[in-house]
Amino acid sequence: MKTMMLVLFASAAAMLSSPAAANPSDEQALLPYEQFTLPNGLRVVVHEDHSAPKVAVTVWYHVGSMNEPAGQTGFAHLFEHLMFNGSENHDDEYMPPLQEIGASAVNGATTLDQTYYYAVVPTGGLERVLWLESDRMGYLLGAVTQEKLDEQRGVVQNEKRTRDNQPYSMMPELRAEAIFPSDHPYHHPIIGSMEDLDAASLEDVHGWFHQYYGASNAVVALAGDVTVEQARELMTRYFGSVPPGPPIGRMTEWTPLLERVRTEVVADNVPQTAISWSWPVPGNDAEDRQALRMASSVLGRGRLSRLNQALVIDRQLANSVSANYEARPSRVCSTSRSGCSPASIRPRPKRRCRRCWTSSSRRAPRPRSWSGSRSPPMATRSACWNPSICAP
Repeated sequence: MKTMMLVLFASAAAMLSSPAAANPSDEQALLPYEQFTLPNGLRVVVHEDHSAPKVAVTVWYHVGSMNEPAGQTGFAHLFEHLMFNGSENHDDEYMPPLQEIGASAVNGATTLDQTYYYAVVPTGGLERVLWLESDRMGYLLGAVTQEKLDEQRGVVQNEKRTRDNQPYSMMPELRAEAIFPSDHPYHHPIIGSMEDLDAASLEDVHGWFHQYYGASNAVVALAGDVTVEQARELMTRYFGSVPPGPPIGRMTEWTPLLERVRTEVVADNVPQTAISWSWPVPGNDAEDRQALRMASSVLGRGRLSRLNQALVIDRQLANSVSANYEARPSRVCSTSRSGCSPASIRPRPKRRCRRCWTSSSRRAPRPRSWSGSRSPPMATRSACWNPSICAP
């Protein structure tokens, strides 16, 4: 029996910047694109790339697990599954019609802040995928039955069992519960609880769809062998009649502040002891996001990163080290080799992190705020910075 230790450091997170207008010249220097908005509020982003006869279609809905009320955890992900079970004018599985035309990728995913669906199809199949997407955006509920809900409920619950049976699977949930207050939208896991999944009803499905799956709460991105003129004509034809949906208010800022160092030790049947340090840090829209992304790369991305050099190569205390920065978390994870005491490895990442830490961690966070805009930013600006170690 090994232990998992979570150490949550009291750290004033950086002040979060308010959304600012992007510099189009800077953005387009990286990836040229054009965008337009349909009368129903649906925003369309188009990137032309005629190097291959394919088009990637992605539909982003600004709804994720953060929007789930008490007693409905896991519902955003459950609803994502239902989106692949047919709509009113195509009451059948979503993927086979796209496989028939040679789609090279079809899937969807649910995050804390958003749910998205994507398909990569040959140029000649663009209209088919747009028709399918528009039908489930505007006309899904007539095809949703109790039988389909029960089927997908079982699929999601089996997915949860599979994840829960993996080593260290409880660490992200424990970390979120410790960092974010119980009423924070990031407090609970995306997959939800078995009890809440059991309680999901057809009434909940209808309410979720009407509230969050309107055109004004979505963004469609087309990238590939398509022109802006073609995109405008096709999007108007297939999505122009989709209802806009109601205005949506949402939390846009809430960076938690730990008033003291908190430590939690959890016993679990895992092969090695895992030690994790976590700090609340600025979210994806903050000015310091690039510095945090760079710090994560310097500390733990690649063979020559600081932690990999110190813990894996020089001292041979760990098997691997990795780091990444996401809209919510930026974390470093390393795995210690057998025969190493946790006490010998704990201080080292902390010293490395202090050297890379920026002055942003010394500024106070801004208070929570609420926005009722129809076109909100695509992420709640809160995150955690989390070096973690696994040792035997």
